[in-house]
Amino acid sequence: MTTEHSAPSALPVVVVGAGPIGLAAAANLVSRGIRTVVLEAGAHAGAAISDWGHVSLFSPWRYSIDPVGRELLERTDWVSPDAEILPTGADLVRDYLQPLAATAELAPVIHYNSRVIGMSRQGIDSTKTIGRERRPLLVRVDSPDGVYDILASAIIDASGTWGHNNPIGASGLPATGETEASAWLTGPLPDVLGRDRARFAGKHTLVIGMGHSAANTLLALAELRESDPATEITWAIRGRSARRLYGGGAADELPGRGALGTRLKAAVESGAITLLTDFTVTELAPQPDGRLTVTSSNPDGDQSVTVDALAAATGFRPDIGILRELHLSLDPVLEAPIELAPLIDPNVHSCGTVEPHGASVLAHPEKNVYIVGMKSYGRAPTFLMATGYEQVRSVVAAIAGDAESASRVNLMLPESGVCCSTGGGC
Repeated sequence: MTTEHSAPSALPVVVVGAGPIGLAAAANLVSRGIRTVVLEAGAHAGAAISDWGHVSLFSPWRYSIDPVGRELLERTDWVSPDAEILPTGADLVRDYLQPLAATAELAPVIHYNSRVIGMSRQGIDSTKTIGRERRPLLVRVDSPDGVYDILASAIIDASGTWGHNNPIGASGLPATGETEASAWLTGPLPDVLGRDRARFAGKHTLVIGMGHSAANTLLALAELRESDPATEITWAIRGRSARRLYGGGAADELPGRGALGTRLKAAVESGAITLLTDFTVTELAPQPDGRLTVTSSNPDGDQSVTVDALAAATGFRPDIGILRELHLSLDPVLEAPIELAPLIDPNVHSCGTVEPHGASVLAHPEKNVYIVGMKSYGRAPTFLMATGYEQVRSVVAAIAGDAESASRVNLMLPESGVCCSTGGGC
Protein backbone atom coordinates (compact mmCIF):
# COMPACT_ATOMS: atom_id res chain seq x y z
CA MET A 1 0.00 0.00 0.00
CA THR A 2 1.26 3.45 -0.87
CA THR A 3 0.46 6.96 0.30
CA GLU A 4 0.26 10.01 -1.93
CA HIS A 5 2.47 12.63 -0.28
CA SER A 6 1.94 16.36 -0.77
CA ALA A 7 2.98 19.54 0.94
CA PRO A 8 0.22 20.57 3.41
CA SER A 9 -0.65 23.68 1.39
CA ALA A 10 -1.11 21.60 -1.76
CA LEU A 11 -3.34 18.89 -0.35
CA PRO A 12 -6.54 18.37 -2.32
CA VAL A 13 -10.13 18.25 -1.20
CA VAL A 14 -11.29 14.66 -1.70
CA VAL A 15 -14.85 14.15 -2.91
CA VAL A 16 -16.26 10.65 -2.44
CA GLY A 17 -18.73 9.76 -5.20
CA ALA A 18 -19.32 10.98 -8.76
CA GLY A 19 -23.09 11.13 -8.63
CA PRO A 20 -25.09 14.36 -8.92
CA ILE A 21 -24.01 15.78 -5.57
CA GLY A 22 -20.38 14.65 -5.78
CA LEU A 23 -19.97 16.20 -9.22
CA ALA A 24 -21.67 19.39 -8.03
CA ALA A 25 -19.17 19.55 -5.18
CA ALA A 26 -16.30 19.04 -7.63
CA ALA A 27 -17.69 21.71 -9.96
CA ASN A 28 -17.87 24.20 -7.11
CA LEU A 29 -14.35 23.32 -5.97
CA VAL A 30 -12.64 23.63 -9.35
CA SER A 31 -14.55 26.84 -10.06
CA ARG A 32 -12.89 28.30 -6.96
CA GLY A 33 -9.48 27.03 -8.06
CA ILE A 34 -9.27 24.44 -5.28
CA ARG A 35 -7.30 21.28 -6.01
CA THR A 36 -9.79 18.41 -6.19
CA VAL A 37 -9.80 14.60 -6.32
CA VAL A 38 -13.03 12.71 -6.96
CA LEU A 39 -13.16 9.01 -6.09
CA GLU A 40 -15.93 6.97 -7.73
CA ALA A 41 -16.44 3.29 -6.95
CA GLY A 42 -18.19 2.63 -10.26
CA ALA A 43 -16.91 2.57 -13.80
CA HIS A 44 -18.49 5.88 -14.79
CA ALA A 45 -20.20 8.94 -13.36
CA GLY A 46 -23.61 8.14 -11.94
CA ALA A 47 -22.90 4.40 -11.84
CA ALA A 48 -25.30 3.81 -8.94
CA ILE A 49 -28.08 5.67 -10.75
CA SER A 50 -27.62 3.40 -13.76
CA ASP A 51 -28.86 0.54 -11.57
CA TRP A 52 -32.29 2.19 -11.59
CA GLY A 53 -32.00 3.95 -14.92
CA HIS A 54 -35.47 2.75 -16.02
CA VAL A 55 -37.16 4.80 -13.24
CA SER A 56 -38.45 8.31 -13.85
CA LEU A 57 -37.51 11.03 -11.38
CA PHE A 58 -40.36 13.11 -10.00
CA SER A 59 -38.23 16.26 -10.16
CA PRO A 60 -38.07 17.83 -13.65
CA TRP A 61 -34.80 18.89 -15.20
CA ARG A 62 -35.02 22.41 -13.73
CA TYR A 63 -34.49 20.94 -10.25
CA SER A 64 -31.97 18.31 -11.36
CA ILE A 65 -29.02 20.34 -12.68
CA ASP A 66 -26.55 22.07 -10.39
CA PRO A 67 -26.05 25.78 -11.29
CA VAL A 68 -22.25 25.62 -11.29
CA GLY A 69 -22.31 22.32 -13.17
CA ARG A 70 -24.49 24.02 -15.76
CA GLU A 71 -21.93 26.81 -16.11
CA LEU A 72 -19.20 24.28 -16.88
CA LEU A 73 -21.39 22.47 -19.41
CA GLU A 74 -22.40 25.67 -21.17
CA ARG A 75 -18.75 26.22 -22.08
CA THR A 76 -19.07 23.09 -24.26
CA ASP A 77 -21.48 22.10 -27.03
CA TRP A 78 -23.86 20.56 -24.47
CA VAL A 79 -27.55 21.14 -25.13
CA SER A 80 -29.64 21.68 -22.02
CA PRO A 81 -32.67 19.38 -21.69
CA ASP A 82 -36.20 20.81 -21.56
CA ALA A 83 -36.54 22.21 -18.03
CA GLU A 84 -40.03 20.80 -17.47
CA ILE A 85 -39.40 17.24 -18.67
CA LEU A 86 -39.07 14.46 -16.10
CA PRO A 87 -35.81 12.58 -16.75
CA THR A 88 -35.31 8.92 -16.04
CA GLY A 89 -32.23 7.81 -14.17
CA ALA A 90 -30.69 6.82 -17.50
CA ASP A 91 -31.46 10.28 -18.91
CA LEU A 92 -29.81 11.92 -15.93
CA VAL A 93 -26.63 9.90 -16.42
CA ARG A 94 -26.48 10.20 -20.22
CA ASP A 95 -27.58 13.81 -20.67
CA TYR A 96 -26.09 15.45 -17.60
CA LEU A 97 -23.70 13.48 -15.38
CA GLN A 98 -21.50 11.93 -18.04
CA PRO A 99 -21.17 15.18 -20.06
CA LEU A 100 -20.34 17.05 -16.83
CA ALA A 101 -17.75 14.46 -15.84
CA ALA A 102 -16.19 14.78 -19.30
CA THR A 103 -15.67 18.55 -19.13
CA ALA A 104 -12.11 19.82 -19.29
CA GLU A 105 -12.37 20.97 -15.69
CA LEU A 106 -13.62 17.72 -14.14
CA ALA A 107 -12.33 14.89 -16.32
CA PRO A 108 -8.72 15.10 -15.02
CA VAL A 109 -9.75 14.93 -11.35
CA ILE A 110 -12.11 11.93 -11.38
CA HIS A 111 -10.78 8.46 -10.58
CA TYR A 112 -13.15 5.59 -11.46
CA ASN A 113 -13.22 2.07 -10.02
CA SER A 114 -11.83 3.64 -6.85
CA ARG A 115 -13.74 2.59 -3.76
CA VAL A 116 -13.10 4.41 -0.50
CA ILE A 117 -12.69 1.88 2.30
CA GLY A 118 -11.71 4.15 5.17
CA MET A 119 -10.99 7.69 6.35
CA SER A 120 -8.90 8.96 9.23
CA ARG A 121 -6.20 11.44 10.25
CA GLN A 122 -2.65 10.64 9.20
CA GLY A 123 -0.81 8.73 11.90
CA ILE A 124 -3.52 8.80 14.61
CA ASP A 125 -6.77 7.01 15.30
CA SER A 126 -10.07 8.27 16.68
CA THR A 127 -8.93 7.99 20.32
CA LYS A 128 -6.40 10.80 19.88
CA THR A 129 -7.89 14.24 20.46
CA ILE A 130 -5.00 16.65 20.96
CA GLY A 131 -3.62 18.22 17.80
CA ARG A 132 -5.92 16.39 15.39
CA GLU A 133 -6.45 19.46 13.20
CA ARG A 134 -2.71 19.72 12.56
CA ARG A 135 -2.74 16.30 10.90
CA PRO A 136 -3.84 15.84 7.28
CA LEU A 137 -6.97 13.88 6.64
CA LEU A 138 -6.35 10.46 5.10
CA VAL A 139 -8.55 8.60 2.62
CA ARG A 140 -7.85 4.93 1.92
CA VAL A 141 -8.79 3.73 -1.57
CA ASP A 142 -9.16 0.26 -3.09
CA SER A 143 -8.51 0.42 -6.84
CA PRO A 144 -7.46 -1.91 -9.68
CA ASP A 145 -3.89 -0.78 -9.00
CA GLY A 146 -4.08 -1.80 -5.36
CA VAL A 147 -4.85 -0.11 -2.05
CA TYR A 148 -3.40 3.35 -1.49
CA ASP A 149 -3.87 6.40 0.73
CA ILE A 150 -4.53 10.00 -0.30
CA LEU A 151 -3.82 12.85 2.10
CA ALA A 152 -6.47 15.56 2.02
CA SER A 153 -7.15 19.03 3.36
CA ALA A 154 -10.88 18.29 3.47
CA ILE A 155 -13.30 15.45 2.72
CA ILE A 156 -16.75 15.76 1.17
CA ASP A 157 -18.53 12.41 1.41
CA ALA A 158 -21.22 12.28 -1.29
CA SER A 159 -21.21 8.49 -1.63
CA GLY A 160 -24.96 8.17 -1.11
CA THR A 161 -26.80 5.20 0.36
CA TRP A 162 -27.57 3.04 -2.70
CA GLY A 163 -26.69 -0.59 -2.05
CA HIS A 164 -27.00 -0.26 1.72
CA ASN A 165 -30.58 -1.48 2.06
CA ASN A 166 -32.50 -1.55 5.29
CA PRO A 167 -33.40 -5.10 6.28
CA ILE A 168 -36.91 -6.42 5.74
CA GLY A 169 -37.43 -7.27 9.40
CA ALA A 170 -39.66 -4.80 11.20
CA SER A 171 -37.28 -4.24 14.12
CA GLY A 172 -34.47 -2.86 11.95
CA LEU A 173 -32.83 -6.28 12.00
CA PRO A 174 -33.09 -9.00 9.35
CA ALA A 175 -36.20 -11.14 9.60
CA THR A 176 -35.79 -14.81 10.41
CA GLY A 177 -34.76 -16.52 7.17
CA GLU A 178 -33.98 -13.27 5.34
CA THR A 179 -30.48 -14.36 4.36
CA GLU A 180 -31.69 -17.74 3.14
CA ALA A 181 -34.40 -16.04 1.06
CA SER A 182 -31.96 -14.04 -1.05
CA ALA A 183 -32.91 -15.92 -4.23
CA TRP A 184 -36.45 -14.48 -4.02
CA LEU A 185 -35.34 -10.89 -3.37
CA THR A 186 -35.35 -8.65 -6.43
CA GLY A 187 -33.85 -5.43 -5.07
CA PRO A 188 -35.86 -2.26 -4.39
CA LEU A 189 -36.23 -1.09 -8.02
CA PRO A 190 -36.31 -4.05 -10.43
CA ASP A 191 -36.80 -3.32 -14.13
CA VAL A 192 -40.25 -4.91 -14.23
CA LEU A 193 -41.11 -3.90 -17.80
CA GLY A 194 -37.61 -4.44 -19.20
CA ARG A 195 -34.74 -6.75 -18.36
CA ASP A 196 -36.52 -8.37 -15.39
CA ARG A 197 -39.92 -8.86 -17.03
CA ALA A 198 -39.78 -12.67 -17.12
CA ARG A 199 -39.31 -12.76 -13.36
CA PHE A 200 -42.67 -11.05 -12.76
CA ALA A 201 -44.98 -11.79 -15.70
CA GLY A 202 -47.69 -14.22 -14.62
CA LYS A 203 -46.16 -14.48 -11.15
CA HIS A 204 -47.14 -13.24 -7.70
CA THR A 205 -44.93 -10.44 -6.34
CA LEU A 206 -44.94 -8.91 -2.88
CA VAL A 207 -43.72 -5.31 -2.59
CA ILE A 208 -42.83 -4.05 0.88
CA GLY A 209 -42.34 -0.36 1.57
CA MET A 210 -43.96 3.06 1.85
CA GLY A 211 -41.69 5.20 -0.31
CA HIS A 212 -41.41 6.25 -3.93
CA SER A 213 -39.31 3.18 -4.77
CA ALA A 214 -42.21 0.97 -3.71
CA ALA A 215 -44.66 3.12 -5.68
CA ASN A 216 -42.60 2.91 -8.86
CA THR A 217 -42.31 -0.88 -8.65
CA LEU A 218 -46.01 -1.30 -7.86
CA LEU A 219 -47.10 0.83 -10.81
CA ALA A 220 -44.77 -1.03 -13.16
CA LEU A 221 -46.27 -4.31 -11.97
CA ALA A 222 -49.77 -2.91 -12.48
CA GLU A 223 -48.85 -2.00 -16.05
CA LEU A 224 -47.45 -5.50 -16.60
CA ARG A 225 -50.70 -6.95 -15.25
CA GLU A 226 -52.64 -5.17 -17.98
CA SER A 227 -50.87 -7.26 -20.62
CA ASP A 228 -50.60 -10.40 -18.48
CA PRO A 229 -53.66 -10.67 -16.19
CA ALA A 230 -52.17 -13.70 -14.40
CA THR A 231 -49.71 -11.33 -12.72
CA GLU A 232 -50.55 -10.88 -9.03
CA ILE A 233 -49.45 -7.91 -6.93
CA THR A 234 -49.52 -7.62 -3.15
CA TRP A 235 -48.32 -4.52 -1.34
CA ALA A 236 -47.50 -4.69 2.38
CA ILE A 237 -46.93 -1.72 4.68
CA ARG A 238 -46.21 -1.52 8.39
CA GLY A 239 -48.67 1.29 9.04
CA ARG A 240 -52.43 1.37 8.96
CA SER A 241 -52.82 3.75 6.03
CA ALA A 242 -51.07 4.47 2.73
CA ARG A 243 -52.27 8.08 2.73
CA ARG A 244 -48.78 9.51 3.16
CA LEU A 245 -47.49 7.88 -0.02
CA TYR A 246 -50.62 8.81 -1.97
CA GLY A 247 -49.50 12.38 -1.35
CA GLY A 248 -51.02 15.65 -2.43
CA GLY A 249 -52.13 14.74 -5.94
CA ALA A 250 -52.84 17.87 -7.97
CA ALA A 251 -51.67 20.04 -5.04
CA ASP A 252 -48.11 18.78 -5.42
CA GLU A 253 -45.82 21.31 -7.12
CA LEU A 254 -43.88 18.39 -8.58
CA PRO A 255 -46.53 16.92 -10.93
CA GLY A 256 -44.59 13.70 -11.35
CA ARG A 257 -44.58 13.10 -7.60
CA GLY A 258 -48.26 13.94 -7.27
CA ALA A 259 -49.23 11.72 -10.20
CA LEU A 260 -47.29 8.81 -8.71
CA GLY A 261 -49.44 8.80 -5.59
CA THR A 262 -52.66 9.38 -7.50
CA ARG A 263 -52.03 6.47 -9.86
CA LEU A 264 -51.05 4.17 -6.99
CA LYS A 265 -54.22 4.97 -5.06
CA ALA A 266 -56.32 4.24 -8.14
CA ALA A 267 -54.58 0.89 -8.69
CA VAL A 268 -55.29 -0.16 -5.11
CA GLU A 269 -58.92 0.97 -5.26
CA SER A 270 -59.44 -0.89 -8.55
CA GLY A 271 -58.23 -4.16 -7.05
CA ALA A 272 -55.16 -4.43 -9.32
CA ILE A 273 -53.01 -4.22 -6.17
CA THR A 274 -53.90 -5.94 -2.90
CA LEU A 275 -52.86 -3.80 0.07
CA LEU A 276 -51.95 -5.40 3.40
CA THR A 277 -51.64 -3.01 6.34
CA ASP A 278 -50.07 -3.54 9.78
CA PHE A 279 -47.72 -6.01 8.08
CA THR A 280 -44.49 -6.33 10.09
CA VAL A 281 -42.31 -9.04 8.61
CA THR A 282 -40.91 -11.53 11.10
CA GLU A 283 -40.12 -14.58 8.96
CA LEU A 284 -39.35 -15.58 5.38
CA ALA A 285 -39.65 -19.29 4.63
CA PRO A 286 -38.92 -21.03 1.30
CA GLN A 287 -41.56 -23.58 0.33
CA PRO A 288 -41.17 -27.00 -1.36
CA ASP A 289 -42.96 -25.67 -4.47
CA GLY A 290 -40.25 -23.05 -4.99
CA ARG A 291 -42.22 -20.14 -3.61
CA LEU A 292 -41.63 -17.98 -0.53
CA THR A 293 -43.95 -17.50 2.44
CA VAL A 294 -43.65 -14.13 4.17
CA THR A 295 -45.12 -13.92 7.66
CA SER A 296 -46.10 -10.90 9.74
CA SER A 297 -46.63 -11.25 13.48
CA ASN A 298 -48.23 -8.58 15.65
CA PRO A 299 -50.55 -8.43 18.68
CA ASP A 300 -53.63 -8.59 16.45
CA GLY A 301 -52.54 -11.90 14.95
CA ASP A 302 -50.34 -13.33 12.23
CA GLN A 303 -50.66 -12.68 8.51
CA SER A 304 -48.84 -14.50 5.75
CA VAL A 305 -48.61 -14.41 1.98
CA THR A 306 -46.87 -16.87 -0.36
CA VAL A 307 -45.25 -15.33 -3.43
CA ASP A 308 -42.83 -15.92 -6.29
CA ALA A 309 -40.78 -12.76 -5.74
CA LEU A 310 -40.23 -10.12 -3.08
CA ALA A 311 -39.28 -6.50 -3.80
CA ALA A 312 -38.19 -4.97 -0.51
CA ALA A 313 -38.31 -1.19 -0.93
CA THR A 314 -37.63 -0.64 2.75
CA GLY A 315 -35.23 2.25 2.30
CA PHE A 316 -31.52 2.67 2.83
CA ARG A 317 -29.09 3.52 5.56
CA PRO A 318 -25.69 5.25 5.35
CA ASP A 319 -22.43 3.33 5.44
CA ILE A 320 -20.82 5.11 8.36
CA GLY A 321 -18.28 2.34 8.88
CA ILE A 322 -15.82 4.00 6.50
CA LEU A 323 -16.00 7.14 8.70
CA ARG A 324 -15.55 5.47 12.07
CA GLU A 325 -12.02 6.83 12.70
CA LEU A 326 -13.26 10.41 12.35
CA HIS A 327 -14.99 12.45 15.03
CA LEU A 328 -18.59 12.80 13.86
CA SER A 329 -21.68 14.23 15.49
CA LEU A 330 -24.56 12.06 14.28
CA ASP A 331 -28.14 11.90 15.47
CA PRO A 332 -28.69 8.50 17.17
CA VAL A 333 -32.07 8.07 15.50
CA LEU A 334 -31.49 9.07 11.87
CA GLU A 335 -27.68 8.75 11.66
CA ALA A 336 -27.68 12.22 10.08
CA PRO A 337 -25.64 15.25 11.22
CA ILE A 338 -27.12 16.18 14.56
CA GLU A 339 -28.08 19.73 13.55
CA LEU A 340 -29.78 18.49 10.38
CA ALA A 341 -31.82 15.68 11.93
CA PRO A 342 -34.67 17.84 13.34
CA LEU A 343 -35.19 19.42 9.92
CA ILE A 344 -35.71 16.12 8.10
CA ASP A 345 -37.19 13.79 10.74
CA PRO A 346 -39.81 11.63 8.97
CA ASN A 347 -41.56 11.11 12.31
CA VAL A 348 -42.51 14.79 12.19
CA HIS A 349 -43.18 15.44 8.51
CA SER A 350 -43.43 13.63 5.22
CA CYS A 351 -43.52 16.44 2.67
CA GLY A 352 -39.83 16.41 1.79
CA THR A 353 -39.38 20.14 2.36
CA VAL A 354 -36.57 21.35 4.60
CA GLU A 355 -35.32 24.63 5.94
CA PRO A 356 -32.35 26.06 4.02
CA HIS A 357 -29.15 24.61 5.42
CA GLY A 358 -25.49 24.48 4.58
CA ALA A 359 -22.03 24.06 6.07
CA SER A 360 -22.88 25.14 9.62
CA VAL A 361 -25.62 22.51 9.92
CA LEU A 362 -23.51 19.81 8.25
CA ALA A 363 -20.30 20.44 10.24
CA HIS A 364 -18.79 17.81 12.55
CA PRO A 365 -16.25 18.04 15.36
CA GLU A 366 -13.72 16.75 12.79
CA LYS A 367 -12.74 19.93 10.98
CA ASN A 368 -13.26 20.03 7.21
CA VAL A 369 -15.21 16.75 7.07
CA TYR A 370 -18.69 16.93 5.57
CA ILE A 371 -21.32 14.33 4.69
CA VAL A 372 -23.59 15.66 1.96
CA GLY A 373 -26.36 14.54 -0.37
CA MET A 374 -28.53 11.52 0.32
CA LYS A 375 -26.02 10.21 2.83
CA SER A 376 -26.39 13.36 4.92
CA TYR A 377 -30.05 12.47 5.43
CA GLY A 378 -29.03 9.22 7.09
CA ARG A 379 -32.10 7.01 7.29
CA ALA A 380 -34.60 9.74 6.37
CA PRO A 381 -36.13 9.25 2.89
CA THR A 382 -37.06 12.82 1.96
CA PHE A 383 -33.97 14.02 0.07
CA LEU A 384 -34.19 16.08 -3.14
CA MET A 385 -31.21 16.78 -5.41
CA ALA A 386 -31.78 20.53 -5.23
CA THR A 387 -31.13 20.27 -1.48
CA GLY A 388 -27.79 18.61 -2.11
CA TYR A 389 -26.72 21.22 -4.63
CA GLU A 390 -27.24 23.98 -2.08
CA GLN A 391 -25.45 21.91 0.57
CA VAL A 392 -22.27 21.59 -1.46
CA ARG A 393 -22.31 25.21 -2.60
CA SER A 394 -22.25 26.25 1.06
CA VAL A 395 -19.75 23.55 2.11
CA VAL A 396 -17.27 24.47 -0.62
CA ALA A 397 -17.56 28.12 0.34
CA ALA A 398 -16.74 27.20 3.95
CA ILE A 399 -13.74 25.14 2.86
CA ALA A 400 -12.55 28.08 0.76
CA GLY A 401 -12.79 30.40 3.77
CA ASP A 402 -15.70 32.35 2.29
CA ALA A 403 -17.75 32.55 5.49
CA GLU A 404 -20.25 35.06 4.09
CA SER A 405 -21.19 32.83 1.15
CA ALA A 406 -21.22 29.71 3.30
CA SER A 407 -23.75 31.23 5.68
CA ARG A 408 -25.99 32.62 2.93
CA VAL A 409 -28.15 29.58 2.27
CA ASN A 410 -31.32 29.86 0.24
CA LEU A 411 -33.35 26.92 -0.95
CA MET A 412 -36.75 26.98 -2.63
CA LEU A 413 -38.28 23.53 -2.82
CA PRO A 414 -41.63 22.60 -4.37
CA GLU A 415 -44.51 21.83 -2.03
CA SER A 416 -45.61 18.22 -1.86
CA GLY A 417 -49.23 19.03 -1.17
CA VAL A 418 -49.18 16.82 1.92
CA CYS A 419 -47.27 17.46 5.11
CA CYS A 420 -48.50 15.84 8.27
CA SER A 421 -47.43 14.40 11.57
CA THR A 422 -47.84 10.78 12.54
CA GLY A 423 -50.47 11.93 15.00
CA GLY A 424 -52.48 13.42 12.15
CA GLY A 425 -53.61 10.15 10.66
CA CYS A 426 -50.99 9.83 7.91
